[in-house]
Amino acid sequence: MKRMKVVLIFGTRPEAIKMCPLVRELKSRPAEFETIVCVTGQHREMLDQVLDVFGIVTDHDLHVMKPGQTLFDITSDVLLKIKAVLEDERPDCALVHGDTTTSFAAALAAFYLQIPVGHVEAGLRTRNLYSPWPEEFNRQAVDVISQWHFAPTETSRQNLLDEAKPADRIFVTGNTGIDALRHTVREDYSHPELDWAEGSRLILITAHRRENLGEPMHRMFRAIRRVMEERPGTKAIYPIHMNPQVRRAAHEELDGFDRLRIIDPLEVVDFHNFMARSHLILTDSGGIQEEAPSLGKPVLVMRDTTERPEGVAAGTLRLVGTDEDVIYREFSRLLDDPAEYAAMSHASNPYGDGHASERIADILAKELG
Repeated sequence: MKRMKVVLIFGTRPEAIKMCPLVRELKSRPAEFETIVCVTGQHREMLDQVLDVFGIVTDHDLHVMKPGQTLFDITSDVLLKIKAVLEDERPDCALVHGDTTTSFAAALAAFYLQIPVGHVEAGLRTRNLYSPWPEEFNRQAVDVISQWHFAPTETSRQNLLDEAKPADRIFVTGNTGIDALRHTVREDYSHPELDWAEGSRLILITAHRRENLGEPMHRMFRAIRRVMEERPGTKAIYPIHMNPQVRRAAHEELDGFDRLRIIDPLEVVDFHNFMARSHLILTDSGGIQEEAPSLGKPVLVMRDTTERPEGVAAGTLRLVGTDEDVIYREFSRLLDDPAEYAAMSHASNPYGDGHASERIADILAKELG
């Protein structure tokens, strides 16, 4: 059997969390695959933390991150720097993940060099190119380029079929982010911040999306504070994004409230275990919408659209947008109505069983072989 060379390219923390389980799976099959890991460094410290947790050593690091970088900078730097890596390695397949600028630029470079692309987490859609921005464009563009589409759900598969992608190139695998939880969530985990929240209903918050910067984010934070001020049995932890605009809005709206702690970003093991021990989650993130349901945690999604409608349909997610009164109402309802909370926390997880990486490796072995 011919040994296939596969290069996995990623650059952000969310990508790394979902690609590292696949790296580990491919590396566990050395007779089938020569596995090459290339990171772009679109995120730096947060990316390195994830690599350390999963024990992944990179073969190539493009070091593209720089202060004040724009989408123009990231796209052009990745496109130009990945060219030399791909020309040197000449892999049988390039694997990219999801919807980042790294994924788009790396897939485009592989296309220019006529290297087949496999898209992990293919087929997610909002059908609005500006929400989330630029991620919706990125994921659609990568799916145009890709030869293999590893769709996490049947809904994602149907999205691809609706776009006339070949049915024999679409594979429903589950989401590799669920695979990661098997490695990171631990029974014996402890943390000083969780000790502080002991005895209260812990609310976990994340907020960082570009389209929410400015007034939408201020509305989100005001709603959260209003609800919690009225309910003394709650405490909140907000691991804040590094973006200075996010930090400014958070401190303006949330400072001075002693039951809400703004802390530095958490490493992946910490964050997954914080999720596992939370009561509910408010977020505008993408990956959390998949991870939290597998942990039985209701999620209020502070966005107007989601590319993960399966969670909404299953009852684990609720879209609440960025209107202050809507967030206030839905957050209050989950805290005050035990039946409502139970319905969301016990809904089924539509995103997989923790074995997506194995399925992707099996498919690649068959397709490339």
